[in-house]
Amino acid sequence: MATERPAHGAPYREVAFGPYEAECRPLPGGGWHLRAPQALAPYPKAFTMHLVRWAAERPAHTFLAQRSAEAGRPWLRLDYAQTLARVQALSQALLDLGLSAERPLVILSGNSLEHALLTLAALHVGVPVAPVSPAYALLDPSAARVVHAATRLTPGLVYAGDAGRFAAAISLAVPADVPVLLGRTGQALPSPLPAALQGRPTLAFDTLQATVPTPAVAAAHAAVDGDTVAKFLFTSGSTQAPKAVVNTHRMLCSNQQMYAQCYPFLEQVPPVLVDWLPWHHTAGGNSNLGLVLRNGGTLYIDEGKPTPEGMAETVANLREISPTAIYTVPKGLEMLTQQLAQDAALRETVFRELRLVFAAGAAMPQAVIEAFDTLAVQTLGCRVPMTMGLGMTETAPFAVSHHRPGWQAGVIGLPAPGLDLKLVPVGDKLEVRYRGPSITPGYWRQPELQAETFDEEGYLCSGDAAVFISAAEPGQGLRFDGRIAEDFKLISGTWVSVSAVRAHAMVAALPVVHDVVLTGDGRDSLGLLVFLAPGAAQLAPELGPGAALAALAGHPAVRAWAQRWLDQLAAAGTGSSNRVTRLLLLDDAPLAAAGEVTDKGSLNQRAVLKRRAAAVEALYAESPPDPRVLRAAR
Repeated sequence: MATERPAHGAPYREVAFGPYEAECRPLPGGGWHLRAPQALAPYPKAFTMHLVRWAAERPAHTFLAQRSAEAGRPWLRLDYAQTLARVQALSQALLDLGLSAERPLVILSGNSLEHALLTLAALHVGVPVAPVSPAYALLDPSAARVVHAATRLTPGLVYAGDAGRFAAAISLAVPADVPVLLGRTGQALPSPLPAALQGRPTLAFDTLQATVPTPAVAAAHAAVDGDTVAKFLFTSGSTQAPKAVVNTHRMLCSNQQMYAQCYPFLEQVPPVLVDWLPWHHTAGGNSNLGLVLRNGGTLYIDEGKPTPEGMAETVANLREISPTAIYTVPKGLEMLTQQLAQDAALRETVFRELRLVFAAGAAMPQAVIEAFDTLAVQTLGCRVPMTMGLGMTETAPFAVSHHRPGWQAGVIGLPAPGLDLKLVPVGDKLEVRYRGPSITPGYWRQPELQAETFDEEGYLCSGDAAVFISAAEPGQGLRFDGRIAEDFKLISGTWVSVSAVRAHAMVAALPVVHDVVLTGDGRDSLGLLVFLAPGAAQLAPELGPGAALAALAGHPAVRAWAQRWLDQLAAAGTGSSNRVTRLLLLDDAPLAAAGEVTDKGSLNQRAVLKRRAAAVEALYAESPPDPRVLRAAR
C-alpha cells in the first residue's frame, strides 16, 4: 500500500502537466537564450471575454463567494450569470462617470465581492483599475503611498468599502472634487458621513449597481483590445517610490494561456480556490483570480492570512471547502501544515480534491515539504505535486515555470510558451530578461524609466538572477540565484549571495525563528538580524506560550540555542562570503506599517536594514561590544 511507504518514496497524485522543455542556445557575447518549443495557443483580446463565455456556458456555476457578516457567516455567492449582469450595470456607471486611462478607478479596500465586480466592470469597458494596498491607507497616518498613487494616477473614482476606516486616507490623498464610492452591497451610506468625507461627492455601491446598462456597454467592450490598459499595479517600492506598472489586456490574456499550457489540468477540472492572496498584488489579482475566471472555476475569498490570528479563519473555510489547488507563500504552507498535523478531519477536506500546491518563494524549508508530503500520504496514499516558478508584476506574473512534481529549493524551471528569456552576464551573475506578449510596456507616466527597464533588444531587465541546474544539461531548467540588487560586497570586495546564505540559515531555524536579515555590506564579516517566532517559547516554557518577544530574546535558553545555531552556521561556512559570524536577536516583530513586511508576509530586507540601522551598528560594535550580540566560536 502507498500509505506504508515513506512519504518521499510515495507516488504523486496523477495530474496533467504540459511539456517541460526549452530550446537553449548560447549567445555570442556570453549568456543564453531560452524559449519553449511549444507555440502559444490563441487567446482572447479582452479579459472579460472569459466572463461572457462562462455566463453563457455555465451560468449557474458559482464564480465568487465570500462570508457574510450575518450570524453563522454563510457564504454569499455569485454565479457567472449574476456576475455578468452586475458587471454590465457597473460598467455603465463607470462610463457615465467619464472614467478612462487618464481618470482610472482606484480601489483602496481589500478583497471582496464588490472589489471583484468593480474590477471586472472596469476591465469590461476598457477602464483601467488600480488596486492599492489597504495597508498604505490603514497603517500609515500620513497615507504617503496613497498620496503618491493618487498623484501619479489622477483617479476619476475611488472605492472604499468601509467609509470610517478609509476616511482619513481619502481626505489626505484624494482631490476634493473626485467622487468617492463607499460601502458594500445592501449598505446605505453612513449618516452622517465621517467628518473627513463631508463636503465631497460620495456615492453608495448599490447606487452604481442599480444602473441600467445601455448599448454603450457593448460598444465599449467591443473596442477593448490587447493594447488597452487593464490595470495599474504598484511595485513594492523597497528601493524607490512605488511605480505604476502598466498591465494590458494582452498581458492578462496571454499570461493565462501560458499558465493553462503548463498546467492543463486547470482546463479539465474547474479550479476551486480558497484564497487570501491580496488582489493589489499580481499573484492574487492577476494569477489566482485570473486562472479561476479563465477556466470557469470558483474562488472563495479567504479573509484569513498566514498569521496566528488569520489562520483560524483560513482553517474554518477549509473545513467546508475542498480546494483543487493551494497558492500561498512558504509561511502560509508552514502554518497550514501545522494545523493539518493536528486535525484528521481537516486533512480529509483539504486533500480530497487537491491537485497542486504552489508556494511562491525560494526559501521553503525542506522540513515543511516533508511534513506536508507525509500528511498527504497518510490521507490519500500519495503525494500532492508541489511546484515553483518565477515572475514579477511586470510579467503579469507567470513567466518561468517548473511544472513538474517535486518541489526543489530554488528551482524555477523554464520559460512558459510564447515567452523569450535571455540570461545576460551582470557582474558575476546572469540576469533574467524577458520579452513576449505578457511583458509590460512600461510604467505609467514615467517614460524616463524605459531606458533602464528594457535593453537594446526590448527585453525587460528583471533584476533577478538565475543559473542552470546543470550546466551540462541546460534543458533541466534554471535555479534562482537571488536579486542582483540585494547582493552586496564585503570590504574585501567579495560578493555575497544574500538569498543563498539566508536560505541556508533558515534550514535549521524553524520553528524558533520567523525570519532573518543578512548584514555585512561594506564590512568584514556577515551577521544576522533575527526575528523570533512564537515557537521560540518552547525553549522557555516557564514564560508561557504567549511570551513576549522581548522576554524571549533575552532568555538564557533562547540565547543558548541561538549560540549553537550560530556556531553551526559558522562551521559550515567555506569563506567570508558565506560564513556568518555574529547575530542579534531582535526583541520585536517586523513592522508592516514601516514597510518591513510585504502584503504576502515576506520580509523587505532593505526596509528592515534601513529602519534598524542602529541594530546593524550594534552587531559590529567593538569598543565596547554590545552584550546582546552573539559571536561564533573561533
